[in-house]
Amino acid sequence: MILYQQYKHLPAALLLLAGTGLLSCSDKHNAAAPQQQEAPALQAFRLSKASLNSGVQIPGELQAYQQVDLYAKVNSFVKKLYADVGTRVKAGQLLATLEAPELSAQMSAATSRLKSQEAIYLSSKATYDRLLQTSQTPGTISQNDLDLALARQKSDLAQLEAARAAQSEVGVNNDYLQIRAPFDGVITARNVSAGAYAGPSGKGSEMPLFTLQQQDKLRLVVSVPAAYAGAVNDSTGVRFSVKSLPDQQFTAHVSRLAGALDNRLRAQRTEMDVENKNHILLPGMVAEVQLQLRGAGNIFVVPNSAVLQSTEGTFVIKADQQKAIWIPVATGRSDTAQTQVFGELHDGDVIIRNASEEIHKGSSLGKLNIQ
Repeated sequence: MILYQQYKHLPAALLLLAGTGLLSCSDKHNAAAPQQQEAPALQAFRLSKASLNSGVQIPGELQAYQQVDLYAKVNSFVKKLYADVGTRVKAGQLLATLEAPELSAQMSAATSRLKSQEAIYLSSKATYDRLLQTSQTPGTISQNDLDLALARQKSDLAQLEAARAAQSEVGVNNDYLQIRAPFDGVITARNVSAGAYAGPSGKGSEMPLFTLQQQDKLRLVVSVPAAYAGAVNDSTGVRFSVKSLPDQQFTAHVSRLAGALDNRLRAQRTEMDVENKNHILLPGMVAEVQLQLRGAGNIFVVPNSAVLQSTEGTFVIKADQQKAIWIPVATGRSDTAQTQVFGELHDGDVIIRNASEEIHKGSSLGKLNIQ
């Protein structure tokens, strides 16, 4: 009311001009308001086939390249030991001597039988030779007597060969009283002492005399799951480490493939040869193995973000005439960035890079940024 009284005497034209100025300021304010920004273009790419070279970490076990349990071949007693746990031995080295008194008696008997058969054979041979010489004079020796003498000589010769074989068998058994290393290695177990009974396994001697392992070369054994078995071959390289040496990395290459899946694990036994001249690796160690898998080059590979995992299944979103088409796919191997996909896909299809359920089936995609 007071303002009205102050300005009621101003001319009407001046009031009109003031009102016009206020309207002009309002228009300038509205013009300065920011315009609504357009939605950013969706990132997309053209599908193409490629190879996926990835790695997978699998536990493995180091095993001795060769390992054998040494038993006594014949029933005997330990006479002397020449090796103990930790002894490094060479092939053919004497490890233990055994004694079996009954073998000495058997050798004496076999030698006596051999000498007896030698004498019998020499006698029958001499008899046949004399008869044969005499028979040169007609009418002195009948043919029947000559044939009987020849048959006796052949029989005695067979008996002589049997006696020689029996003596050789006893001699071989005597050789078994010396236990020797079949290959270079390390004695990892000794289960007997001097005077202990020794014999074949299951006949009073359940434990072996020694366990011998070859450790200058080891086997790294890995069970490769069926999903990766097809990507492993003789040229596949591996890197591995063991917990006791966390600061060291070791390398190897696949040497042997089982060629079949284990019925229990559904995995393929894979072996790598590992040189271990310095013996820092031990049989029985568990290794963390990084298998380098080489993929085929004729499979579609997409970024992991392009694979949509929804309650309806697994999809990639294809752009077709600016419309979103959900394509069902199956996934293969993957790494930290890419995944193999299989489905109704073709070279050159435009695929949304960042798939999301917010992109509804059949919805308009708008502008795409295809890279």
